[in-house]
Amino acid sequence: MSESSPSYLSELVGVFGFPVAENPTIIMQEAAFRAAGLNWRYLNIEVRPEQLPDAVTGLRAFNMRGINLTIPHKVAVIPLLDGLSPEAALMGAVNTVVARDGKLVGNNTDGKGFLWSLRQDAGIDPAGKEVVFLGAGGAARAMSVELALAGASRITIVNRSAERGQSLVELLNAKTPTSADFVLWSEPYRTPDDTDILVNATSIGLFPDISAMPEVDLSSIRPDLLVCDVIPNPPHTAFLREAKARGARTLDGLGMLVGQGAIGFEMWTGVEAPVAVMRAALEEVFG
Repeated sequence: MSESSPSYLSELVGVFGFPVAENPTIIMQEAAFRAAGLNWRYLNIEVRPEQLPDAVTGLRAFNMRGINLTIPHKVAVIPLLDGLSPEAALMGAVNTVVARDGKLVGNNTDGKGFLWSLRQDAGIDPAGKEVVFLGAGGAARAMSVELALAGASRITIVNRSAERGQSLVELLNAKTPTSADFVLWSEPYRTPDDTDILVNATSIGLFPDISAMPEVDLSSIRPDLLVCDVIPNPPHTAFLREAKARGARTLDGLGMLVGQGAIGFEMWTGVEAPVAVMRAALEEVFG
């Protein structure tokens, strides 16, 4: 083939999950590849738990450039990889794999996406801030670790399961420079007056249950508070609407999803992500 001959080889990335048919990342990434003029494809690939080792072997055999992992593979994939980023090792979960020099390296962009959105969309640096997370699941774990590493002065984890909440607090206190504490979520949570950032890291309010809200004492939401929600669909959750009505600044989960996608795009391609195009693609999907 001469130097001027066209190449019909598409570089492949995608997501392994079960189920995965409705994962919207494909819309965002395909739009980004087109905007950047890249002959890349993003594939939604349904992989049952028992098939994951074979799927990773296929990833290597197809010379794919990387893969995203979603439920239920974020932890199970770790022993199948060649290495982990320090953050992924700390969190014990991987959502983005990068293939480079014949090696598969696991990363976690969940928290990085939130940190990116916090800085880019809200214009806030978490260094020195006091942050409250509602929930202690995978999203809260990734986000709280990233904010702790970025210099948050104190992180409070509010959760209904004491075991899971305490486990996350112990991780933060032992492995990051922040100070963390746990509050049992047994009644409407009243946000302390010294809180700078309040984050709903639960799935409460996710489509189709769009009228649901986390149990928070709304009278404790102040105009100088930034209220965030990890839910991308709908972007403007009932919780964020109530917070905005009380004068608080808000940050939706769509920005976090775009941030994750942009970081993954750049890890895989080495090209600057067309962020505006990616967000517009998701906004169209979520109406």
